[in-house]
Amino acid sequence: MDLSATPFFLSGSGYVEGTLFPWTMSDFSLMDAIECGIVKLPRIPVADNISSDEMPMFRNLWDHIGKKMPKKGVKSAGGLNPDELPSQLRTALEALYGHYAKTFDLWRKAGIDEPPCFIVVCNNTATSKLVYDYISGYKAENADGSETHRDGALELFSNFDEHGNPYPRPKTLLIDSAQLESGEALDNNFRKMAGAEIEQFRREIVERTGNAKEAESITDQDLLREVMNTVGKKGKLGETVRCVVSVSMLTEGWDANTVTHVLGVRAFGTQLLCEQVIGRGLRRQSYELNDQGLFNVEYADIFGIPFDFTAEPVVSKPQAPRATVSVKAISPERDSLEITFPRVQGYRIELPEERLKAEFTDDSVFTIDPTMVGASKTRNSGIIGEAVDLDLEHTGKVRKSTIIHHLTKELVYTKWRDSDGQPKMHLFGQLKRITKQWLDECLVCKGNTYPAQLLYQDLSDTACERITEAITRTMEGNNNIKAMLDPYNPKGSSRFVNFTTSKTDRWETAADRSHINWVILDSGWEGELCRVLESHSNVIAYVKNHSLGFEVPYRYAGDSRIYRPDFIVHIDDGYEDPLQLIIEVKGYRKEDVKDKSNTMRTYWVPGVNNLKSYGRWAFAEFGDVFEMESNMEEAIQNQFDEMLTTVFEGNDASEKVQSST
Repeated sequence: MDLSATPFFLSGSGYVEGTLFPWTMSDFSLMDAIECGIVKLPRIPVADNISSDEMPMFRNLWDHIGKKMPKKGVKSAGGLNPDELPSQLRTALEALYGHYAKTFDLWRKAGIDEPPCFIVVCNNTATSKLVYDYISGYKAENADGSETHRDGALELFSNFDEHGNPYPRPKTLLIDSAQLESGEALDNNFRKMAGAEIEQFRREIVERTGNAKEAESITDQDLLREVMNTVGKKGKLGETVRCVVSVSMLTEGWDANTVTHVLGVRAFGTQLLCEQVIGRGLRRQSYELNDQGLFNVEYADIFGIPFDFTAEPVVSKPQAPRATVSVKAISPERDSLEITFPRVQGYRIELPEERLKAEFTDDSVFTIDPTMVGASKTRNSGIIGEAVDLDLEHTGKVRKSTIIHHLTKELVYTKWRDSDGQPKMHLFGQLKRITKQWLDECLVCKGNTYPAQLLYQDLSDTACERITEAITRTMEGNNNIKAMLDPYNPKGSSRFVNFTTSKTDRWETAADRSHINWVILDSGWEGELCRVLESHSNVIAYVKNHSLGFEVPYRYAGDSRIYRPDFIVHIDDGYEDPLQLIIEVKGYRKEDVKDKSNTMRTYWVPGVNNLKSYGRWAFAEFGDVFEMESNMEEAIQNQFDEMLTTVFEGNDASEKVQSST
């Protein structure tokens, strides 16, 4: 008889993971326990409203957020901001919490004194601290050393009252090595408020050990461990705990029977680990039989844990090697076709002080949908039993005035500061008016999302960028925008392109049109575009931005990013010096594409042109090709001609404005 909990081979053993040991005659697996009803029925995501993915997003959440989470523990991770959690994680928390709140009310109405328990399992102490602070509230340290209270995002899990004072007995518990070492998860008033339970704990220690001295010297660490071990047990130290945030502390040896919701915020490399974590939520709350002599069904809803009993190993097949080609500048034969460009690191903008105004364009529109924030409607289902839909409907109750005030505050504190770094509070009223205008005209919520998602930090940052860009663009005549160049390497050139590739999709360039011998194609339209560029009478030279080093700094969702446009083309537009046209081709314009386009038109092009030392630059997008039913060759030719006409007209107007000023 093998009494091990997992009598099967693990990954790396040489056997397919999950294969039973050869001496095993019979195994009562977790699947058997679920089918018999002696444990709760786990419900995992089986569908959501993001149609592009085969697996629901919240089935394996880590695949979508892993690169955005801290890689180290809290002691070495540096400054962390709970408000900067990825949108997909915040949506997962909101959706699972929305269903928890309904479960919480059902338990109260049923007369169950203990609250249901919500578990979050994280990858390290830095992540667990971020999630814990976001859920339960925290004290943020200001630049002057003072503290500002931040409310918890999930009301039922808040550890603070409406005045920002901590509850003596926590509703959310952080359990990891750092907390167990310090005991800081417990408030100073905990011993006074939980006096009866602590005395009961002392009596139990004496009964177990017979050592009265040990019972009298209970440390905060001992109390914290007891709180963790008694979650959901009436009359014990952990009876008030509703949410537990942990770091791999709950994989074994912890068996609270009130767990109803589990969220995984870490990678799960094996099905064994999935079983261990999910197993923490499967102990039944009641083993009483109903009128039919059976257990009533109990559920545990799971996000972020790729629990799958039918997983099969994937065997990768060997691939034959491919031939390589050298891509480089042909020098000195084609040096006359060399294309240079400025290396921009940032932008200097003198913001106006007079009455602010903004005219919004199509690129000011911000569309929130599930592909951006995560699945807003997820169906959880078990092997058998009732399915349930988890959504964000409860966030639709957030007032519009709350959202406007939040965005305006973000604008003032992040975009509108004076030379001393102080926020220009006298502009708050004007920015609030413009923010309301943007919210009314430019915000689009699709797929069961709500304006409240703008309270997410990354979405809030994007909204502030759109509003600021509209103000800057509208008042461009009153602003002095200049590009800030790399002081050590201010100019880039096509002469430095030199790399090898095994990609088979490539275009051999004409000797009189491009400094580079090959264009490596990322799609079929690029080959057609190369043909059009080489045959068009206005084109002097062109280069594709592949290993060219042409990069444009921009911001999206609060992060500093690098944008690499597709092509630089020298155009003969009738002036003495050629127009240097940056071309971007997009068949579908996602939200980040709008910010790239706004940055090019509002900051990069005016900023470089104002330097007066790098020639004349323009930017154009080459789109809608994929929506045309005509021949690809004809479609690209027509689109390019229309684009040049628009650029020429816009450039002429710009020249007239500059000459008049």
